[in-house]
Amino acid sequence: MKRPNGFTLIELVVVIMILGILAGVAAPKLLSVSSDAADNGLKQTLSIVRDAIELYAADNGGSLPPCTATGADFRAALAPHIRGAFPTCPVGGAQNDDVVPTGTAGTTVADSPTTNGWKYNTKDGTFIANTDDTDSDSTAYSAY
Repeated sequence: MKRPNGFTLIELVVVIMILGILAGVAAPKLLSVSSDAADNGLKQTLSIVRDAIELYAADNGGSLPPCTATGADFRAALAPHIRGAFPTCPVGGAQNDDVVPTGTAGTTVADSPTTNGWKYNTKDGTFIANTDDTDSDSTAYSAY
């Protein structure tokens, strides 16, 4: 007697179980890679802007870039030192290029009226992500 072509129900159930186990193992790893990418993207962006602040200071006798309430003058001052457009903050609910100035030492997100975009300390040149979101290690992104 000739065996019919196709798979039996048991073979299909075994394959589905194996695929489920693989998905259960792979899904958390993929989600972790996504948060690691956000962490690394923020660190790289901060490095670029901090380097631009240092270049500006070197070109202007040690003075830091100006920053008013809108942050437009800060972005304009750094434009010659950044290739392309001023970067948007890659984390937080409202991902934009807003720069909130502060003049007090020890810049913290709590000082800011909003938690969107960036925060720049006009006294010591500290530049951070202006968000209270956390990275994959539950560290505030603003700590970078």
